[in-house]
Amino acid sequence: MLNRRHIRVKVMQTIYAFKGGESDDFKNDQKFLLNSLDDMYHLYLLQLSLLIEVQKRVENHIDKSQLKHLATSEDKDPNKKLVNNEVLQLLRYNRTLGDTIRTYGVDNWELDNEYVDVIYKAILASDIYTEYMQTRTSDFKTDKNFIVDVFKEIIAPNEKLYDYLEDKNLTWLDDLPTVNTTILKLLRKSKPDVEDAYFVPKLYKDLDDKEFAVSLFKKTILNQTKLNADIDRKAQNWEADRIAQIDYILMQMAVCELQNFPSIPVKVTINEYLEIAKEYSTPKSSIFINGILDKLVKEYQEKGTLNKVGRGLM
Repeated sequence: MLNRRHIRVKVMQTIYAFKGGESDDFKNDQKFLLNSLDDMYHLYLLQLSLLIEVQKRVENHIDKSQLKHLATSEDKDPNKKLVNNEVLQLLRYNRTLGDTIRTYGVDNWELDNEYVDVIYKAILASDIYTEYMQTRTSDFKTDKNFIVDVFKEIIAPNEKLYDYLEDKNLTWLDDLPTVNTTILKLLRKSKPDVEDAYFVPKLYKDLDDKEFAVSLFKKTILNQTKLNADIDRKAQNWEADRIAQIDYILMQMAVCELQNFPSIPVKVTINEYLEIAKEYSTPKSSIFINGILDKLVKEYQEKGTLNKVGRGLM
């Protein structure tokens, strides 16, 4: 689920919040970093479980309608296409997903069920729903396309849901695009016979990614004096207090990565931090950072201190 850019952003945020120095104990900050990454999985389960709760909401509405004293013919014989949607059924009765949701303590929609109603009503008012419910029969492909459209067009951009998530966890706003993209990919590729663990992907692609997060954080913190000296040497025309703090942190991380992660290509490192700068810093930051990093790479190459091996040479 996590990609390296997202990991770099989390490390950047943790360093930004770090108030100590090279000699200080930063175990709590490292724990904060790992918890911040783990919180992303909570968000994933929260977003996916919303679909399950909508399915339950539809089922509950049908059951109550059929018990009405003056039930209409539609109440007595409702179109159950949505409640029987095969993808929603897959999610609701997926044992591994259910166990994981309980393990993470994802019970938001039980406590804040008004947001389930917000999404439920938005679905009912949509053209997507109107078109889907024109017939009573369906197949897996049709059901899947409907759920993909619902998630992409109704759930993901919902402003009330966005505000709710922001209120619950501020870092979730940075996680949301990655989480929603992951969910959409899984929904689009789902099949009737997917394995039970299909909707419970790993947070990290492999252990290397988790180690990369911790190592990048620790090595950047432990070498700030040297990293700053290298950066300042190439930014002599700039007063230190005129350089945005985020820019300084991104350059520290980039230089640390250039020097301590031999398998990561130089171009990958530079491009990643330029893209992060465009999103999180000033409009001109990426140009400034690119200039400093370019000068440092040339210096390291001339001195033979750019420790790169394999694909890291590129």
